[in-house]
Amino acid sequence: MDATTPTSVPATAPATVPALEAVGIGKRFGPVVANQGVDLRVERGEIHALLGENGAGKSTLVNILFGLYHADEGEVRVAGTPVQMDSPRDAIAHRIGMVHQHFQLVPVLTVAENIVLGDEPTHRRGLLDLDRAADEVVELATRYGLEVDPRATVEDLPVGMQQRVEILRALYRQADVLILDEPTAVLTPQETDQLLEVLRGLAADGVAIVFITHKLREVMALADRVTVMRGGRVVGTTAPSETDEAGLAEMMVGRSVVLRVAKTEARPTDAVLEVRDLHVHDSRGRPAVDGLSLEVRAGEILGIAGVEGNGQRELVEALTGLRHAHGGTVLLGGDDITNATPRTISERGVAHVPEDREKHGLVGPHSIADNLVLNRYFRSPYARRGIRHAAAVDEEARRLVADFDVRTASIASPARSLSGGNKQKVIAARELSQGARLLVAAQPTRGIDVGSIEFVHQQMVAQRDEGVAVLLVSAELDEILSLSDRIGVIFKGRLVAVADAGTLERTAIGRMMTGGADAD
Repeated sequence: MDATTPTSVPATAPATVPALEAVGIGKRFGPVVANQGVDLRVERGEIHALLGENGAGKSTLVNILFGLYHADEGEVRVAGTPVQMDSPRDAIAHRIGMVHQHFQLVPVLTVAENIVLGDEPTHRRGLLDLDRAADEVVELATRYGLEVDPRATVEDLPVGMQQRVEILRALYRQADVLILDEPTAVLTPQETDQLLEVLRGLAADGVAIVFITHKLREVMALADRVTVMRGGRVVGTTAPSETDEAGLAEMMVGRSVVLRVAKTEARPTDAVLEVRDLHVHDSRGRPAVDGLSLEVRAGEILGIAGVEGNGQRELVEALTGLRHAHGGTVLLGGDDITNATPRTISERGVAHVPEDREKHGLVGPHSIADNLVLNRYFRSPYARRGIRHAAAVDEEARRLVADFDVRTASIASPARSLSGGNKQKVIAARELSQGARLLVAAQPTRGIDVGSIEFVHQQMVAQRDEGVAVLLVSAELDEILSLSDRIGVIFKGRLVAVADAGTLERTAIGRMMTGGADAD
């Protein structure tokens, strides 16, 4: 017998069947290749992070897995069996649940009504059995450590509780696979910690979890494995034990990335923005900003930290002319701009990166080029004697698209065709390039990748160093801590603390954000 011929074949353990698998997935949108030959394998009880830049193909892939898109090539397998995913109903039938970044809840319904919607328990006569629904929700919530009042109205719940409702809705339909898109985007540090514990518990019960995130610290703390996409392809799969945050960022972007912005000590001068005893109502006429006062000086970044829904949106909209102030005064360089129009405020030198990019940041049907000059289209060189100068508009658009790495096939494409992150880049490019004296930035990096975050942060610090006063409002506590020279904490429409950034600890800020003992 040949010495190289084995005398026996050693027994091997059967390979485990993955809970969910994507094999050779390809997807095009016209000339744009969103996915090409994408493979993803998620085991039962595994927490699998999916990372990548904006436009890398992550959202396209999970939308295919959940039946929102149909793959042009490849197949989806559930428990080893190829399945046809033509709609979310098909995904749910195969026990796949998805929690979207923007919650898909009905605000006026109760927690229980939202959770059972579409699969309601009924009496014998076919009538909705709300008591049974509430009991089933309590049982489910207790089992998974997601306690929530089943009879509470969703619109009255904080965002952390609303996310629990979304997760419970998927679990109610007996999801074996749970896909989460940016699950901690709007949570406080404490709510984030609670969610991570919940996800660990779900995985321990055998649920396979796929989560998309830009927060590398959470990936390192939570994930069992990490798949990184770039340019519509998978560029690698690794584990937190085999890499670090810098390594993951480099895989995502294809180059070394500075995760914490380098900045010199601020040298603030005179106050540019002064807000005195400001009172603003929300859309229902209830007080949202309640006697708030602050000042932002030239050459500094004042960061406002807080749980969403504590008056940040109304504050920013009042400062930028999008909402009427019911009391108080807003001064810009000593001039009263209280309740001035957005056009007037912009002309006075206020740049605004809005929280709601769809509603206040872009005109979706208009071209990317037009959106990049929305705040100056009427000025020279973009217009002459009231006539639009297309060549100058296009030249500026090409420059900004290149400088801010906006991923688009053409500057003539409508803004609505862009991914969420690229929409945010267009807004940042327009506002950070206008030569303002005050920059009001609300959630400026929401939904954009680490490479783009690095660039936007550098630009904001550069604005500060050029003497611009920067008011930063962000739900990302890491962003507040990294960028701010001073930090204010907002709770129920009031600033409960304002201090130099170096004197406030993360845990203390988190407590103050929820009205804890550290608040004044």
